Amino acid sequence: MRVYVPLTLPGLAEAYKTGLLGTGPFVAYAVTPALREWYLSDDIEELEYAALNRAALASLRLLAADAGATRRRVVVAADVPEGAAIADPDRALDPVVLGEVRVAGDVPLAKAASVHVDSDDAEADVTAAAEALEAADGGDDDAQFVVDGAEDHELLWFATQEISKLVGLGD
Repeated sequence: MRVYVPLTLPGLAEAYKTGLLGTGPFVAYAVTPALREWYLSDDIEELEYAALNRAALASLRLLAADAGATRRRVVVAADVPEGAAIADPDRALDPVVLGEVRVAGDVPLAKAASVHVDSDDAEADVTAAAEALEAADGGDDDAQFVVDGAEDHELLWFATQEISKLVGLGD
């Protein structure tokens, strides 16, 4: 099963150092039945893109909580065994946690398939979005517009071999 793990660049650096993408249980995003129903598509690539975007929003939340992190959203796509990631059926239709799953066990970074990171030119919009997130969550339409501005930036795709360069530990 493919899951999308929200991180920050410091979180990715830590995963690179420890060799662990996450220690269970931890939150990730995936194509869940509720996400399928919400997105109204049977195209698996579109559904995976929707799950990736949900993880990108969760990465933005991590940035909002860590003022010292570089203002670039990070999502790692990884493969876990079927049944290792479970959606909470009681919260499945809650729009805040749509596509959210709990990964039960440890996931080695070696299980990562790709890394998705904002480009440098997204940093100003991501910074503004992280600052506006709390107001947007409270229903402020202007703040939501700012948050949506970060979502307008496509995350760049990187091979897992490029992680060391992304976190400043390689050539």
